Amino acid sequence: MTTESYKSLKPYNTFGIDCRARYFTSVQSVSELREALQSPLHTDFFLLGGGSNILLTGDIDAHVVHLDLTGITEVSRNENAVVLEVMAGENWHEFVMHCIENDFGGIENLSLIPGNVGTAPIQNIGAYGVELKDVFISCKALDRSNLEEKEFTASECQFGYRDSIFKGTAKGRYVITSVQLQLTTENHSKNTSYGAIESWLQEHNIDDPSIRDISNAVIAIRQSKLPDPKVLGNSGSFFKNPVIDLNAFRKLKLNHPEAPYYEVSPTEVKIPAGWLIEHSGFKGKRFGEAGVHDRQALVLVNHGNASGSEIWNLAQEIQKKVKEDFDILIEPEVNVI
Repeated sequence: MTTESYKSLKPYNTFGIDCRARYFTSVQSVSELREALQSPLHTDFFLLGGGSNILLTGDIDAHVVHLDLTGITEVSRNENAVVLEVMAGENWHEFVMHCIENDFGGIENLSLIPGNVGTAPIQNIGAYGVELKDVFISCKALDRSNLEEKEFTASECQFGYRDSIFKGTAKGRYVITSVQLQLTTENHSKNTSYGAIESWLQEHNIDDPSIRDISNAVIAIRQSKLPDPKVLGNSGSFFKNPVIDLNAFRKLKLNHPEAPYYEVSPTEVKIPAGWLIEHSGFKGKRFGEAGVHDRQALVLVNHGNASGSEIWNLAQEIQKKVKEDFDILIEPEVNVI
């Protein structure tokens, strides 16, 4: 374990923002994590995972600890399911592919989501009708106040839409070190209800899809809409899809009867943020080195040398215009640092 000074974080965030860390240490075990968090070099620590859900708006005057904990362990298995413990530094998509290879079902709809396993519970990642909480059993997290590990059950994580206790009352206190998930080994419960998945399967004449078929469909759909961060810096969906009450929904439909929506509950409706942004005129627009993707308005991009501040300024302009046009506030899904 080595510590570097004034380390560039450009390779460690998917926006490709060239900010620097005052100190930088990469850890590969829980013991190394404890050791790093006791370093006297700086009083502040910044925990960094896959860098896929952050926007860095300046240099970080702190000790950046990069979580590179890896490993997948089979905890238990019965005739229908397997429980896996996955270390926080495992790449999420590579883990999904590991499950597909072993015919473990339940997360195939979450293929190609960027980031590492350790940040998945913080966000309660989800896509195409599936959320992490659907297969989540527990996670282990290191308490930064006493460096002891604590286990959180699904109920203790307080999962919500792209939300958890780790974004609320426990924000900044814990470092997730591993996650336990329960996946099916046979009789998989397949979710193909989203129209885009159904269409892809029909186009490929697949009537009884395997979990690999569903994964292939999701990958194809995402690749058709979302840019590869290695080619064009981005953090996936920048904004959450807003959930509004029925009064706000009636007002929206009165002025915009064509607006798409999804019922969340008898009193709430979800509106696609991408549709709102596109119909506010931002899709495909470029503002210097920052811009909005031309195939998916929900994605903000770095065309090469944008600063984090430039991208954040664009995000705020989008928020302001959407509020003016639709009287709906869209909130960032990405953590702005």
